[in-house]
Amino acid sequence: MKKLLSIFAVVSLLTVLILPAVSLAQQPPDSLPNKCTMSADVGMGKACPASGSDCIEGSCGPNGKWGICCMLNTIYVVTNWVFYIMTLVAVLMIVYGGFVYVTAAGDPAKAGSGKSILTFAIIGLAIALIAKLIPSLVKFIIGV
Repeated sequence: MKKLLSIFAVVSLLTVLILPAVSLAQQPPDSLPNKCTMSADVGMGKACPASGSDCIEGSCGPNGKWGICCMLNTIYVVTNWVFYIMTLVAVLMIVYGGFVYVTAAGDPAKAGSGKSILTFAIIGLAIALIAKLIPSLVKFIIGV
């Protein structure tokens, strides 16, 4: 009975996940998109439009660097989200690790667990700061 129930659950889940994709299928576009909307200031001067404006192919700067502008804009947006989420998680883990450490009541195992949670939370915060550094590093490597 359990095996039948698990098979039914898997089939139901797959049906729920696949059915919307099948019912909303569309023809693919004839060409790739030729513009992007800038949501971050990528710091390329006149080669990229200001944030909040559209960058249309061939219209951004003398060399038409709209692809680089859109790529940098995407990298900035993604790394900002990673930074915000990881910072929030790190702060919550620091609070939790501090709580575990304070409430250890002399138990060395709980105190060690609290210390390790705090250590890993600080490592996570360092990784979040590195994620915030990535766009500047990409701009330096590209030479922009």
